[in-house]
Amino acid sequence: MLESIRKKADVPLSIRSLRFLSLEADDLDEFVQLHKQQPIKRQVILITSCITADEDGVSCLVVGTESSDVFILDSKAFIILSKMSLPAPPTMMDVTGQFDVEFRITAACRNGNIYILRRESDKPKYSVELSSHPVGLVRVGKNVLVGCTDESLQGFTQKGKKLWKIVLPAPITTMAPMDLPTRGFQGVLVGLANCEVHLYRDKNLLSTIKTPDVVTSICFGRYGREDGTLIMTTKGGGLMVKILKRTAVFDDRDSAPGPPLAQSIRLNVPKKTKLYVDQTLRERESGVAMHRAFQMDLSRVRLAAAKAYVKALESSLTPMSASLSEPLKMNAVVQGLGPSFKLTLHIQNTAACRPVMNLAISFLYDEKLYRIRDPYMRIPLLVPGLIYPVGTFVDCTNDKGVADIIKVFVLHEGKSSPLLTAHINMPVSEGLAS
Repeated sequence: MLESIRKKADVPLSIRSLRFLSLEADDLDEFVQLHKQQPIKRQVILITSCITADEDGVSCLVVGTESSDVFILDSKAFIILSKMSLPAPPTMMDVTGQFDVEFRITAACRNGNIYILRRESDKPKYSVELSSHPVGLVRVGKNVLVGCTDESLQGFTQKGKKLWKIVLPAPITTMAPMDLPTRGFQGVLVGLANCEVHLYRDKNLLSTIKTPDVVTSICFGRYGREDGTLIMTTKGGGLMVKILKRTAVFDDRDSAPGPPLAQSIRLNVPKKTKLYVDQTLRERESGVAMHRAFQMDLSRVRLAAAKAYVKALESSLTPMSASLSEPLKMNAVVQGLGPSFKLTLHIQNTAACRPVMNLAISFLYDEKLYRIRDPYMRIPLLVPGLIYPVGTFVDCTNDKGVADIIKVFVLHEGKSSPLLTAHINMPVSEGLAS
């Protein structure tokens, strides 16, 4: 019966029942005799998160437990107002809203996913699957920022839709929100393992703070008479306090590549000339005819391109083979000033796991201009992925300063048409071969 209950995901077992199922057959009776008088109950093993919501009014305590439950407690009577369940124990939580109106609980769990709980729902409303485990969770406005173990910072909406992702220069050690209501600024502070603290607004980097040691925890808020105070603790046990200047300006310094600043400058567009106005009137009056003519020319270009492509495939004039059983790729390199040239052909088998064999190379050229030392060569077995260089020497026998095309064919035994065809434009020779 316990085995059948354990297979049901919606009926969790107690710790005692799980322990009973893991015992050997000889120890079952002793375990039952020892615990049969004690009632079975599920105890909260560990509180993983504790956050207060609605700072201006009466706050409620939100508690995440090791048994994958989330409890909302009354701060005065400490009674359970609401209970919700998660697929895994929560490690970080962020709460916003009011209990009597509408609230959202964003929980990062131990299984590497993020779940979003809403009012009047005992199970997650939305879920986010991350590529790596989260190490930080901060809500900025209506968005949720998550730091992951793959050295990335990601932004999500309240419904779990991914907005952006940036790669950080070092692993994340801690995260904290930075909220300045008097200046209308909201951002996130990210502590990194390279002794730096980055300030981001969305995905834009605003500032970088160098620290003498790795920062392990961050807190930003009011301290004394200062509204903007940053307090940091370091790995070696140090404490740092920084006060924000009242004249500080938060300018975006996005490190990601993008358009230059000159692109936002307006161009000095000249005034409309009479020729421009006449052309505009002509296009307005005969716009349908111009569009039809354009579509006709475009269709002709597409037809000509399709015919040329089909002809190239049928005659194997492309540098890549169209055969699925023998996919090949070839490029040629000509070296030398003349009259002797070295011609090197690089042949590659682009198949996934199938080798190609029984291949040969043949040349078609003007015998009055050139002489090839090896006009017919056999190719060894081609292993997938490797590039095989096949070389020969070409001698120019004409001193008139004339160059021609040498055609290269990759042939297969038993087939009349070549697999590949390449046209090599030979350079002009500097002299005559002896």
